[in-house]
Amino acid sequence: MSPLRQLVSQTAIYGLSSIVGRFLNYLLVPLYTYTYTAGEYGVVSEFYAYAGFFAVLLAFGLETGYFRFRQRDDMDPARVYAGALGFLTLTSLAFVGAVAVFHAPLADWLRYPDHPEYLLWFAAILALDAVTALPFARLRSENRAWRFAGIKLTEIGLTIALNLFFLLYCRRAEAGSWAASLYDPAIGVGYIFLANLAASGCKLLLLLPQFRGVPLCLSPAVLKPMLAYSLPMVVIGFAGMVNEMLDRAILKFLLPYDLATNLKMLGIYGACYKLSILMSLFVQAFRYAGEPFFFSYAGRADAKRAYAVVMNYFVMFCVFIFLLVTLYLDFFKYFIGAEYREGLAVVPILLLANLFLGVYVNLSIWYKLSDRTGLGAWVSLGGAALTAALNVWWIPLYGYLGSAWATLACYASMALVSYGLGQRYYPVRYDLGKVLGYLALGLALYGANAYAVERQGWTPWLSGTLGLGVYLLVAGLADIRPLWRRQKAA
Repeated sequence: MSPLRQLVSQTAIYGLSSIVGRFLNYLLVPLYTYTYTAGEYGVVSEFYAYAGFFAVLLAFGLETGYFRFRQRDDMDPARVYAGALGFLTLTSLAFVGAVAVFHAPLADWLRYPDHPEYLLWFAAILALDAVTALPFARLRSENRAWRFAGIKLTEIGLTIALNLFFLLYCRRAEAGSWAASLYDPAIGVGYIFLANLAASGCKLLLLLPQFRGVPLCLSPAVLKPMLAYSLPMVVIGFAGMVNEMLDRAILKFLLPYDLATNLKMLGIYGACYKLSILMSLFVQAFRYAGEPFFFSYAGRADAKRAYAVVMNYFVMFCVFIFLLVTLYLDFFKYFIGAEYREGLAVVPILLLANLFLGVYVNLSIWYKLSDRTGLGAWVSLGGAALTAALNVWWIPLYGYLGSAWATLACYASMALVSYGLGQRYYPVRYDLGKVLGYLALGLALYGANAYAVERQGWTPWLSGTLGLGVYLLVAGLADIRPLWRRQKAA
C-alpha cells in the first residue's frame, strides 16, 4: 500500500472512532438541550472548557515526544514508552490528590459552592485520560488503527448508553422504582459527568494489555531529552486550548449581565458550537493519522510533494463540510432545542475557524520535522494572546458573536504566520492557487445561497442542494477525476 493511500485509509479508520464515534456522542446534544435549560447547559460547557486546558497540561506533550524519540537510533522504543508512561502515571496521581485536598475552595471560587463533587469527578476523568494517552499513541505508532478505533468507540458507546440511562430512563422512572432511586435531581448536569467518568474507567481497563509488562521507568537519560522536546508542545497545546476553549471558560465572567443570564448565553453559545463539530472532528481524525504519517514519510525524496497534495485534498474536503452544514443549517438547527437557536449566526464563523485550524495542523510539520518546537510554541502563544485580547475586547461589546469572530481571526492568523515560517525553515511548495480557490468557491456559494434564500425567497433545501452540487462538480473535475485516473493507471 502506498504511504498516501495508507494515510487515507488510516484517517478513515481513526475517523470511525473520532468522526463517527463522536458524531454519535454529538447526537446527545439534542438530549441535553431538550432536557436542560440554557443556563444549566452553560455549566456543562464551562466545565468541559476547563477540562480542555488541564488535559493538555497533564499530557506534557509526550504523545508527540514518543513518536519522535521511538524513531531515534540512540533510543530503545520500549524504554521511551516505559519512561513516558511512568511519568504520566505519577503526575496524574499527584493531580488527583491536589484537587481532592483543595476542591471545596476551588468550587467556591468558580461559583459552584453547592457542587464541589463536580471538581473531583473531573479530576478523575482527566487523570484517566492522561494515563491512557500513551497506550493510544503506541497503538497509533504500531498502525493498530482498528484496536484504537474499537476502544474509542466502546468508550463513546458506554458514555451514550449511560447518558440515556440516567437522563431518560431513571429520570422518568416511576417513583419508588429501583431506577428512580438512582436519580437525584440535586445532582443535575452531574450525571453527564458521571457517565464520562465511568466510560473513562472502562477505557483504562480495555487498555490494560498496553500496560502489562511495562516497568515503571523514570530514567533521566530517557526523560530529560524527551521532556526537553515535548514541553514546548505543552505550550503549543495550551495555547491551542486558549484558542479553542477560552471563550467558553470566560464568557460567564465577561458578559455584561447577571450570573444567570451569562450562563444562559454560555449555554446557547456552547450548543451552537456543537453544530460546527463535523469540521473539528475531521480535523481531529486527520491529526491522529497525519502526525505519524508526516514523521514516517519525512525521509523520502518526494515527501514535500506528498505534503502539498495532502493539503489540497484536505482543504477540498473541509470546504465540502463547511457547505454541507451551512447550506443545510435549517436541518441541523433541530439538533438543539428552540431556546438555543438564537445563536445560529456563530455556526458559519466557527466552521471557517476550524477549517483554518486544520490548515495550521497541516502546516505545523515545519517545526516538528525541523525540531523547532520552541519556535512553533511562539506561533501558538501569539495566537493565544490574540484570542485572549479579542475575547476581552469583543465579548462585552458583541457577546458570544465576538468570541466566534475572535476564534476565526486567531486560526487564520496562525495559519498565515505558520506558512511564512514554514517556507523559511522547511519549505513546501503548496498549491496556493488551488487552496485559495476552494476557499473562495465555498464562500461564494455560501453567499449566493444566503442571497437566494433571504432576498429571492428560494426554498433553502433547493438552494442548498444546488450550491452543494456545483461544488461537487467543480471538485470532481478539478481533483477527484484526475486522482481516479492516476489510480487506475497505477
